[in-house]
Amino acid sequence: MKKVLSFINNRSASSRVILITLLLTLFANIAVKAQEEFIQGGTQKWIGFSDAPNSLYHYIADQAYNYLDTRSAKVAALHSLSDWQQRQKWVRATLTEVVGAFPAKTPLNAKITKSFNKDGYHVENIIYESQPGYYVTSSLFIPDVIKNGKAPAIIYCSGHTNTGYRSYQNIIINLVKKGFVVFAFDPMGQGERLQYYNSETDKSNFKWPAYEHSYSGGQLFITGNTLARDFIWDGIRAVDYLLTRKEVDAARIGITGRSGGGTQSAYIAAFDERIKAAAPENFITNFKRLFQSKGPQDAEQDFFYGIEKGIDMADLLLVRAPKPVLVITTSRDMFPIQGALETEEEVKPIYKAYGKSENFSVAIDDALHASTKKNREAMYAFFQKVFNNPGDSNDEAVKRLSDDELQVTQTGQVSTSIKGETAYSLNYKDAEKKMHQLEATRKNLPSHFSDVLHSAKELSGYWEPKETEKPMFAGRMQREGYVIEKYLLKGEGNYMIPYLLLKPNTAGSKALIYLDPSGKSVDVAVGGQMEWFVKNGITVLAPDIIGTGELGPGVFKGDSYIDSVSYNLWFASMLIGRSIVGIQAGDLVRLTNLLKKENKVKEIYGVAKREMSPLLLHAAAFDKDIKKVALLEPYSSYRSIVMNPAYDANFLYSTVPGAIGVYDLPDLAGSLAPRKLFMVGVTDGNGDNRNTEDINKDLSVIKAAYQDKKAISELQIEPTTTMETLSKSLKRWIEN
Repeated sequence: MKKVLSFINNRSASSRVILITLLLTLFANIAVKAQEEFIQGGTQKWIGFSDAPNSLYHYIADQAYNYLDTRSAKVAALHSLSDWQQRQKWVRATLTEVVGAFPAKTPLNAKITKSFNKDGYHVENIIYESQPGYYVTSSLFIPDVIKNGKAPAIIYCSGHTNTGYRSYQNIIINLVKKGFVVFAFDPMGQGERLQYYNSETDKSNFKWPAYEHSYSGGQLFITGNTLARDFIWDGIRAVDYLLTRKEVDAARIGITGRSGGGTQSAYIAAFDERIKAAAPENFITNFKRLFQSKGPQDAEQDFFYGIEKGIDMADLLLVRAPKPVLVITTSRDMFPIQGALETEEEVKPIYKAYGKSENFSVAIDDALHASTKKNREAMYAFFQKVFNNPGDSNDEAVKRLSDDELQVTQTGQVSTSIKGETAYSLNYKDAEKKMHQLEATRKNLPSHFSDVLHSAKELSGYWEPKETEKPMFAGRMQREGYVIEKYLLKGEGNYMIPYLLLKPNTAGSKALIYLDPSGKSVDVAVGGQMEWFVKNGITVLAPDIIGTGELGPGVFKGDSYIDSVSYNLWFASMLIGRSIVGIQAGDLVRLTNLLKKENKVKEIYGVAKREMSPLLLHAAAFDKDIKKVALLEPYSSYRSIVMNPAYDANFLYSTVPGAIGVYDLPDLAGSLAPRKLFMVGVTDGNGDNRNTEDINKDLSVIKAAYQDKKAISELQIEPTTTMETLSKSLKRWIEN
């Protein structure tokens, strides 16, 4: 420093001014940077917590492992045929529960839209209705020569390709040339069944089929439905159609498919006993290895509370025993081979107990997630043997059919040719019915709110904190009029919640929890929103709730990463019978307990922005010590997400599977009466504040609750406003 001062003193007066200014700016920037590092850094400075961004995934996975270990122990204890048959009976009932009841069978109204002959076979393009107005595009491939009048039939299920079954012609045509009738259909969101078709691009609005599946699948789960049910039902109705064909031997129906088609073939076969043999490819593993590697997959691959209820992939095969099954996989598949081997070891004993060990086999080739010649030939040979359809099992080079030949609808898309139902529209109708039930219970407000709190705790997977440990102090920084302290608190699981505590120099008896979707450090700058509260005499606690800030989102994205939101992570929480917002609510209540215990405050308030608002509503509904609640730009309801064809994916983590018809955000808000509630800039499920009719429908529920408590003056609802007006409104909210 002496050398620096000497250097400055030896300069001219003007040079000294410039140098001093530069040094002051440099020191100021260093100070600002040091403050930012202090505020933002928490877990990163602790080696023991260096994996903090992945805390939510690991915590969910650990709970999944506990359920899966319990299941494995039960299966390992099965020995006699009677034991296994009891397991099969339980699996059938549980699969029905976690997938959901199927709709009634209605007329297929199948129509052949085109037929043509090829070398050794002919093709019929067909459209049928698996549900009224829900159209399935398909093609039936029929050999020219059928022995004994009827042929065995194979249903082919497509993996995740934009073109549907047209991408799998090599397998389909090989099968038909070997004497099998083959029926291939487009899954929802693929081929000619795009749900989000863009006429300008002639493509989906989403870049990948899994996105189409999961975007609508999220709405189904919130409604208490599963996309798996719709996928399976399309396949069951495909069997119904095959049984109408004179060429098909009803006693010899099989199913196969690769990747997403492997999922469908395993699922459909587990539910339809008319399918005599199944050969799922590039799908079967087990959930433990899947969680350890790729993580849960897109919506149709997930059952409602499936893992919590005790279901694993092996159950899809166990339930079919002793019917013939060939599991086809590859050693470097994205679905871990170790899980496939462990599933094989689980399934073998039931076939042995039935005295049919020969009916279960596994084909493995050394390859990535791909169809290989060796595996294709193993599949051909399998169906040839079990269906007594002998012949050459070699994989032949075949001539592909053109897109025009396999176009089923007039325009190449159901949405522009026929319109009809979509997964969204079918779910909308069900959501409407369930909302009518909820609206009926709202007429009896006192008992309704008691039921709401019980249901919200149960459905969200909320665990009331049993104890709150003493926090770890991690540093302090002084500012004008207040101090910022940094802490780490053990959360519900084996992770630490980093939080900032902004304390006025003259601390009062009021404290406020401040929730921002981007984390604790967003509004902590000098002159920021948090400082405004502190300078109004309120202690502010700003946490990084698990999944946000330093605790998220982590490296896991999955195959459905929409608008920087991992749908797969939300599906993971649903598989263990919980929700992300329910887990977060437990930690938020833990923080309110901490404020009461450690800081001895008498009044606790809560402020939440946008998609953090449902979290605060859940916590405040469960913890009456949160005396005042302010929601800044909240969305109005889960109903508005489910019943809006386009919704904001960023809202997904704050939603609860199965909530529709049971409780909604307006019910939680209404349960707060007569506590003070301030809402500003309310939006619909797509983040749009102009949809006033939809928004007011939800706000009317809250107003009715406050009127019933004669506390309408405690409800403060305002439109989107300026920062200056917001500050005045917040001041009224605090002081009144």
